[in-house]
Amino acid sequence: MSETTADGGAASAATAGKTEAQLRKEKEREEKKKAKLAKFEEKKKAQAEKAAATGSSEKKTEKKSKKPAKEQEVIEYTANTAPGEKKDVLNVIPSSYSPQYVEKAWYSWWEKEGFFKPEYRHPGMAPRRGKFVIPIPPPNVTGSLHLGHALTNAIEDCLVRWHRMRGDETLWNPGCDHAGIATQVVVEKKLKRERNMTRHDVGREEFVKEVWKWKNEKGDRIYNQQKAMGCALDWDRACFTMDPKLSTAVKETFVRLHDDGTIYRSKRLVNWSTRLKSAIADIEVDKVELPGRTLLSVPGYEQKIEFGVLVSFAYHIHGEGEEGEIVVATTRVETMLGDTAVAVHPKDERYKHLHGKSVWHPFRKCAIPIVCDDFVEMDFGTGAVKITPAHDPNDYDVGHRHNLPFLTMLTDDGLISDICEEFKGMPRFKARYSVLDALKKEGLYRETKDHPMVVPVCSRSKDIVEPLIKPQWFCKCDQMASDAVNVVKSGELRIVPKMHEKTWFAWLENSRDWCISRQLWWGHRIPAYFVTFKDESKPKGEDTDGTYWVSGRSEEEARQRAAKKFDVAEVDVILSQDEDVLDTWFSSAIFPFSIFGWPEKTSDLEAFYPNSLLETGHDILFFWVARMVFFGTKLMGKLPFPEVYLHAMVRDAHGRKMSKSLGNVIDPLDVINGITLEGLHDQLRAGNLDPKEVERAIKGQKEDYPNGIPECGTDALRFALCAYTAQGRDINLDVNRVVGYRHFCNKMWNAAKFAQMSLGEDFKPAAEECLSGNESHMDKWILSRLAYAVDEVNSGFEKYEFPTATTACYNFWLYELCDVYLEAIKPVIFSSDEVAKSASRNVLYTCLDNGLRLLAPFMPFVTEELFQRLPKRSENVPPSICVCPFPEKMSYRDEAVEADIQFVQRVVHAIRSMKTEYLTPKDRPQVFVTCSTDEVAATTRTYNSQICVLGGAKELAVLQGVAAPTGCTMLSISDKIQVHMMIKGLIDISKEIDKQQSKLQRLTGQIEKLNKDMAKADYETKVPEKVRQANTAKLEQTKQEVTAIETAIAALKLID
Repeated sequence: MSETTADGGAASAATAGKTEAQLRKEKEREEKKKAKLAKFEEKKKAQAEKAAATGSSEKKTEKKSKKPAKEQEVIEYTANTAPGEKKDVLNVIPSSYSPQYVEKAWYSWWEKEGFFKPEYRHPGMAPRRGKFVIPIPPPNVTGSLHLGHALTNAIEDCLVRWHRMRGDETLWNPGCDHAGIATQVVVEKKLKRERNMTRHDVGREEFVKEVWKWKNEKGDRIYNQQKAMGCALDWDRACFTMDPKLSTAVKETFVRLHDDGTIYRSKRLVNWSTRLKSAIADIEVDKVELPGRTLLSVPGYEQKIEFGVLVSFAYHIHGEGEEGEIVVATTRVETMLGDTAVAVHPKDERYKHLHGKSVWHPFRKCAIPIVCDDFVEMDFGTGAVKITPAHDPNDYDVGHRHNLPFLTMLTDDGLISDICEEFKGMPRFKARYSVLDALKKEGLYRETKDHPMVVPVCSRSKDIVEPLIKPQWFCKCDQMASDAVNVVKSGELRIVPKMHEKTWFAWLENSRDWCISRQLWWGHRIPAYFVTFKDESKPKGEDTDGTYWVSGRSEEEARQRAAKKFDVAEVDVILSQDEDVLDTWFSSAIFPFSIFGWPEKTSDLEAFYPNSLLETGHDILFFWVARMVFFGTKLMGKLPFPEVYLHAMVRDAHGRKMSKSLGNVIDPLDVINGITLEGLHDQLRAGNLDPKEVERAIKGQKEDYPNGIPECGTDALRFALCAYTAQGRDINLDVNRVVGYRHFCNKMWNAAKFAQMSLGEDFKPAAEECLSGNESHMDKWILSRLAYAVDEVNSGFEKYEFPTATTACYNFWLYELCDVYLEAIKPVIFSSDEVAKSASRNVLYTCLDNGLRLLAPFMPFVTEELFQRLPKRSENVPPSICVCPFPEKMSYRDEAVEADIQFVQRVVHAIRSMKTEYLTPKDRPQVFVTCSTDEVAATTRTYNSQICVLGGAKELAVLQGVAAPTGCTMLSISDKIQVHMMIKGLIDISKEIDKQQSKLQRLTGQIEKLNKDMAKADYETKVPEKVRQANTAKLEQTKQEVTAIETAIAALKLID
């Protein structure tokens, strides 16, 4: 039987079964409606007359503006709870969820009770399983919490809490990095601002004191923010990379590696910041991609400097009787002052006649050779390349291969050196234009054209980074890199997601030696000493010569080593300690064991090394993770951890990189506490952005956050970040989704309130979690879904698939516990059946207790608040949810019951869909279910009351072999079951038909327009493929809507 026939087969008017009193009441309701309508028309007429009398001729065409959305209620915790004391939960639970109330007071109590320490034990905790140790990626002491930190904190904290609840001896070790460059820059600016002095004015010793003073005043900011995020860190073990314990480890590392030749002194090419006057790490260099000609602001220059162009110029062939020229091109024309050769490919026929010849340098007035090298790309440009060995990594290698001179054309502060008198002392980018003008005067300039390029920018100073040759300390990486490759290939070290292995291999198989020197004052001063002698007859060494350098854990030890090395008396040795400090990443590389007191054999080192896991962002896989593997294996003989989990990068809702100039940088505390749009604007204005960038950023904020950012709370932010963390994908964070999880917290809150009322004040849960035998089908179903959620959450944690875990928690709480089970048991809770009530209450308690524990790693604050308000099974329950046993595999799984309830939900969905289409939520219609098999009919009868409760039906009749009464609308669930809902007498059928016909007319017009557009001759060629695909999908969808409406109209006409 088709749907139309089924509906049409229903017989006469709905009034057939109504009493005389019911008919009379319906007539009275209709008369009241008519009276109200007449009164409304009279009121409108009077208002129109009044407007005319006052001279107003304008018609009111605008609707009243909607009432503003109800703001979320802010409830504050006002009890007088001293820091470290337990929060008062004996008071009445607030009417709604408020993060400010919930997150107050818990953290200081957790900390004081020692719940975050690996030594903490309680009889009610899960049995000891093993150990879980994870060091925090130490944030910069200068930093404040940003979304990258928040993501790291959220992921690591939920892992730590999960392991602790499962019974592992758990340690999450906090720490903070001294951040050499960043901290020095901050304090130098402060010194300039407050005292108008430079670090050189105050001297090294005084400046370092100033930095320590600043650190002691401001350095705890990031720790306090981590506490606000709920991070379960063992603060008694907090480490700062400049603390004496870690400084000792740094010296030990340097001395040992210098002794075995891993660390050596050499003159090589480094990344140089002329602004900082220091070498910098690769990670401190931002690669700015330019599409072509671009003017960039450079510190120290009033005018913007041109980048993204390729300048071609000629060198004349040199030699008696030689003529002609060879044209080269460069994006840094000023570096031609340091050219010492021109290279061509040995197989390039165009230049074979020039092999072994030279060209004339127009400004240095000397000849430079033409060399043949395979690195030259014959098809690029002219096929000839200028070689500046002292200022380009590729040219550096060419210079060594051909034994070329290495001429430094820049000073440390970015001025042209004395290599060329004409340009000596000129700032490098002013020289760029001067060299170009000079080439034009010499007739050597050929052309300038746009050229996409990558500009290296110092992330700290925003200066353009220059490759410079400097005498520095280097760390040999070849063998350590090879070992690091092998441990991943063998499976000894596991990288998750696996796709990052490719990056690991690419970096390490092509790794260069690591420059570990930094020309700073703040940091670990290199424990190396240059040796000279009081006896002037002794040969003197060069600064670049590693032979005359010794290292030592102290100056005394270095002196002893020097005396022994050079066979002189200690009193004859003169030592000068290197002024430089070590790269910040050097101390970070030993973090997994330096925090435990190495090189001393401490109990912590024995207990907690190796660590269990390293979790961090994939952007520092090489700069930090690989180096920890290097040094851990080298110095400890063991990998520092067996697993590395790399999370993705956080982007905005549109997939764009977070950038202050776009106005899309989100401070996690603004999401936690909320902020107005004007507040967001004020943050931009207080920054260092260019006025035009501020204007663009403000526009972006208006588009993305028109009403500012509402208060979401810590739990919602943490949950959102974990829910977003799908392996291998960047995170496009939409604040609206965080707001959604705040609503989820409110749903939980309301469920707990209902539970508190349903359980009653005298409720005492069973001492053991077990079934009584009196559980209903719905009780068994929710326990089965709980068991499924437990399996999914544990599996998600084990595999680092956090969205699996968050989805399981979310679905259980929202769609199963709140939307289905709590609604289904309301009649039971308010009934007089004490046996059924007792069973449902215990099941409800089991679900709440385990459901909160499942969520606790993600949402520590709200789960603690609600857990504390639940009655306890025994006195042996741990004092905090964060040390309670985590739910493990349960025996409640019942797939047969789950299949039944899935069927029930399909029937309920059909009823709700029809109610949405024709009635109001308050209406309680009669429902008839026609079944073609005994099995389906029996299942429907079994769950009759639950279907009525969940579907909002007055009553439900199961029909077999009998047609449903007339006056019903119908939805077919399958060939075995159809759901009919009585609507005659509840709605005006003719008006409903008119409404549906209006929809039909509008959709038919859309179909005609789409068909007309798609029939155009040039449609396939002119309209983009994506648009054509969207049009095809829209046409198909609209046709389906038309079919559904035509079916509905036909059914309504049969009823009418």
